[in-house]
Amino acid sequence: MPASPHTNRPAPSRERIRRGLRIAAWVLISGTLGSACTTTTRPEPPSAPPPPAGSIKGSATVHDAASRSALVARAQLALPAAANGGAVYLGPWRDRPVPGPMAKLPVVLFMHGSSGLGLKAIGEWQRWLAGLGVASVAPDSFALPDRLTYVSPIDRATYERIHALRTSEIAPMLDTLRTSPWVDPARIVLAGTSEGSVAVARHAGDGFAGRLIYTWSCEDNYFVGAARTATAPTLPVLNVISSTDPYFSSSNAWLDRPQAQGHCGAALATHPRATIVLIPGAPHTLLNLPAARDATAAFVRDVLRP
Repeated sequence: MPASPHTNRPAPSRERIRRGLRIAAWVLISGTLGSACTTTTRPEPPSAPPPPAGSIKGSATVHDAASRSALVARAQLALPAAANGGAVYLGPWRDRPVPGPMAKLPVVLFMHGSSGLGLKAIGEWQRWLAGLGVASVAPDSFALPDRLTYVSPIDRATYERIHALRTSEIAPMLDTLRTSPWVDPARIVLAGTSEGSVAVARHAGDGFAGRLIYTWSCEDNYFVGAARTATAPTLPVLNVISSTDPYFSSSNAWLDRPQAQGHCGAALATHPRATIVLIPGAPHTLLNLPAARDATAAFVRDVLRP
């Protein structure tokens, strides 16, 4: 679900603490208030237009041994300059350099969205993260031949087949990281965007120091049979999403959730270490917006410090 880049830097306005959940919002408000209230007869609202027609290509939604191996081999790895002779490495896992003697690295395991690793913003984000001294790796879901792809909206049952596929991709990459001598297994964060964030939010296993959920609202809507957020209450979580996300906020006419909040606040209400960042007017792909990067940098410094 790619979207065009957006480079305006919203200014932070306020941060509040409510029921143990921090919600930081960059709020932009315009318009005027009426000066009087009158009683009028309101006409019936017009019927909502039918949702647009989605489409599906491909059929495969289950990895076999070969595609599971390729998922890791084709993963996009970013190594900080200090681990690669003075220059950031960004390339396939299979072509990775062997880091020289150094302290073990923190790593972000990143689950891409429905556009795959071809989305330029992912590589830019990984390079930026490497500049903070944090390695990252994004397994390639499209290593599965004839992988099912779609244009939304489609039926929930098909979405759930995709979500099951994405969830199954976490363990192979995590196992590989845990056995890599340059990785600090106590400092691995699970992250994702859009389709990939559903897998991040649902993952019930351990092995992660925190989670980053970009552009997913953790709510029941057209995209899932049920949200089924499974993040442990004690785990640090950062949710970054546009306040008017084109897919998961009420701005989407076919969201199929009349009372949508458009963020993970309800799902994480009992999580004292959860932070929600809403960026007004941001596009769906927001990894590299200044507000998103600022929130991410603060999160990884806090969670991944030695």
